[in-house]
Amino acid sequence: MSSDTVISVRNIGKTFRIASTQHRATTLAELVAQKLRKPFTRHSRETEFEALHDVSFEVDRGEVLGIIGRNGAGKSTLLKILSQITPPTRGEIDLHGRVGALLEVGTGFHPELTGRENIYLNGAILGMNRREIDREFDSIVAFAETEQFLDVPVKRYSSGMYVRLAFSVAAHLRPDILIVDEVLAVGDLAFQRKCLGKMGEIAREEGRAVLLVSHNAAAVRALCERAILLDRGRVVHDGEVNDVLRSYLDIEPSGAAVLTWTETNAPREGGFRYRSVAVLNSRGEPASVLSHDEPFTIRLEYELDRPLPGLRVGFLMQTTEGVEVCGSNDVHVADEETRQPGRKFSECRFPAHLLNEGRYQLRFGADVPHGPVYILTPYCLEFSVEDHERHGESRYRLPGVLRPALHWAIDSTSPAIG
Repeated sequence: MSSDTVISVRNIGKTFRIASTQHRATTLAELVAQKLRKPFTRHSRETEFEALHDVSFEVDRGEVLGIIGRNGAGKSTLLKILSQITPPTRGEIDLHGRVGALLEVGTGFHPELTGRENIYLNGAILGMNRREIDREFDSIVAFAETEQFLDVPVKRYSSGMYVRLAFSVAAHLRPDILIVDEVLAVGDLAFQRKCLGKMGEIAREEGRAVLLVSHNAAAVRALCERAILLDRGRVVHDGEVNDVLRSYLDIEPSGAAVLTWTETNAPREGGFRYRSVAVLNSRGEPASVLSHDEPFTIRLEYELDRPLPGLRVGFLMQTTEGVEVCGSNDVHVADEETRQPGRKFSECRFPAHLLNEGRYQLRFGADVPHGPVYILTPYCLEFSVEDHERHGESRYRLPGVLRPALHWAIDSTSPAIG
């Protein structure tokens, strides 16, 4: 470990014990019923789940480290250990300096306190005195763009407003180590770019360490020179960012063609809730692998609790390398200016012979401009396009994202141009 090392992780592991009982009593009646059943049931057993296994790495001052891996790889558990929210089961961690963490919407702020009060509360938690917080206060508010809501309890903030203020607090209160999870994905695109720029500034100009977890390959590539890849709780690759991203694409499956949210984890805001999203092939069937020469459909299922005038529902698409492809919404085809309560579907149809062979990711949004709804999910659905046609004498992938069926002609009689 060098004198510039601010994070040293040595062979840490985390094991969770999971009880075999399926239901925990929440009412007096359920508790009495469980007590009565106890003599007739076997003793409950516990199983162990190893979320992290012998994880080791170091991060130096001024370094931005990307942490990538599929869902369930152990990324969130690792960040919670580094943020000292939960201890490791074994192994050692040395952290040199104050840690600022932005892990998920809802953590770090007290919902009953105002934005102003939470700024001072977070500063105090980081060990700063009031004078130090005062010095950064105006910069925090200006960066978050929440001036008019400073004296409103944060429980009334939208998820986007919450994240803007939470990131600004974490970035400006000068932690020696800044840890940022995929939570930034709920903010708007302009603010996400602003946050990425700020993280780069924190590392380059202020010499602080940044740990970034993201499924956005372009963001990881732009900010990080080094990354680590987690798979099933182990570090399987630690090295130059492009090499690690290639390894990630090798182990990441093409993904399911349908994503369904539960009542508890569905993206929701202001009376709008997503239910499911899907990629459908030319036969209307969910498909994670499409042929280049067939049309396909992106279908969004959602529910409204109340009338929402001006609602727009749509998606953004990128390649798995982070190259933006397109975005679209249904605002121009809505049957009614004010969508009424109930369950609805919006579908976007793509023609055949459009996308090139490759892998693509989708994120989904919904908003009412200047209104109560703003949702932008992480990239959460993935599909592949395969091209079985031959290009001339050999089989190779043409460059670019698009592969349209263009019409050519050869004519020796056309007049010269110019």
